Amino acid sequence: MRDKAQCIAILKINNTTCQEKIDNMHNQTLNQLGLTDKEAIVYQALLSLGPSPIRTVAEKSEINRGTTHECLKSLLQKGVVNYLPRGRRKLFSPRDPEVLLQIAEKKQLELERAIGQLKSSVIPDLQHLKPDFASAQVQFFEGDEGIEFVLRDILNTVQSTQNKDYAVFSSKPIRSHLYRPFPNYTNLRIKKGIEVRVIAIGDGGEDAELSQRKWLKTEGKVDAAYIAIYPPKVAIISLASNDYPTAVVIEANEVASAQLIIFNTLWGLL
Repeated sequence: MRDKAQCIAILKINNTTCQEKIDNMHNQTLNQLGLTDKEAIVYQALLSLGPSPIRTVAEKSEINRGTTHECLKSLLQKGVVNYLPRGRRKLFSPRDPEVLLQIAEKKQLELERAIGQLKSSVIPDLQHLKPDFASAQVQFFEGDEGIEFVLRDILNTVQSTQNKDYAVFSSKPIRSHLYRPFPNYTNLRIKKGIEVRVIAIGDGGEDAELSQRKWLKTEGKVDAAYIAIYPPKVAIISLASNDYPTAVVIEANEVASAQLIIFNTLWGLL
């Protein structure tokens, strides 16, 4: 059995580990507000001290005096600390932690404004810079991460269109691999109000909300394939050796339009 001293030592280690996890979590949040790790440490040291000179803050934070001074100047510019001259002494005072929420809310507003400007003017203006005779853009993706990127691209692209719909050719062997990296894809598609028409090659597949499905009967083995037509793009997903997923995304209005004509013609015949 462990003696009392061992138990106390283990308890201290566990408490230290928990505190380190909490500190790391706090620092990550402060990082997102624009504070570096050292600035976060200096700010928290200053909070525990109250108005203090650089030397005292450096000792408390265990960061050398020069770096502490630079951190305090940066925190002053970011509005996290105040400068309080008292006679010949130079004291820095921490602002109430509520100021961090104000900074976060300001950043959120700026980000929302930036997103709005990107959608309304920046991206359309940049698109106009592309020459009309630009060749098709082809991108290659592989693995689960690549497939997830393509699936998200389908939703993001279709969501910005007027009709919010797209078309798909899909075979049974690909289905178990397709949504593995993105299991909530269908739920997210429905949430975004995006409709899809699917021509299923071979058996299998189930209807879902905002989805229409028709079956193309075939004989013999069917290869794994998934073709999504979402103008101006076409995504082709297949399986390489050992069921390793790969994808090609072609961005070209002419290609997407031709594929959509083929799909619509076949859809009308089924």
